[in-house]
Amino acid sequence: MPTTALVTGATQGIGRATAFALGRAGYRVGICARTAAKVQTLLAELGAEGIRAAGAPADVADPEQVGDALNQITGELGEIGILVNNAGVLIARHFEELTLEDWDVTMATNLRSLFVVTRAVLPSMRQKREGAIVNVASLAGRNGFVGGTAYAASKHAVLGFSRSLMLEVRKDNVRVITICPGSVDTGMLQDQPLLRSDPRRILRPEDVADTILHALRLPDRALVSELDIRPTNP
Repeated sequence: MPTTALVTGATQGIGRATAFALGRAGYRVGICARTAAKVQTLLAELGAEGIRAAGAPADVADPEQVGDALNQITGELGEIGILVNNAGVLIARHFEELTLEDWDVTMATNLRSLFVVTRAVLPSMRQKREGAIVNVASLAGRNGFVGGTAYAASKHAVLGFSRSLMLEVRKDNVRVITICPGSVDTGMLQDQPLLRSDPRRILRPEDVADTILHALRLPDRALVSELDIRPTNP
């Protein structure tokens, strides 16, 4: 029976590419994102490729909204066997220009959401003694950059969260995999005046999606806990 995979922040960028990669690989695909219209559009596009999918709008930092979305998705597709915590936000500003609201939004989306969504799906994985949680971090989780005080702090925290959770749940045959991409040609990066890059030379969302799929396809006994993926020649 195919496994159900849930992708957060699924309607654009890495999340969208991952939803298609998983669906084409035979997974049932659950999706969530903030905007209901975008969720419905993506569901139609997945369905047009013959991918069985279900989704709901949700702010993944809100436990009630996450619970409602999961009830709808699992009701249609079954329990979640793969979780891809992909939802993220990048607010790149010099520290003096960074507001407390910017900080709180960054931490809610990039970090609090990991706790909220993982807490909701992990118990069934541990009970069945199988599953995988993929956390999309960043090379900014290892290095800082100008304008990145909030973003880099959140992604450093994602690495700490993931490393600790991996040690807790591996005994239950649940794998925790952290993906750390470098610069990826997404709308999130394109909107940042402090971060200039040539879109022809950096990663594409499909590159990260393929990396996630390869990590999941390893034998169940094998765990790659962290993977860096960067442009070959930026």
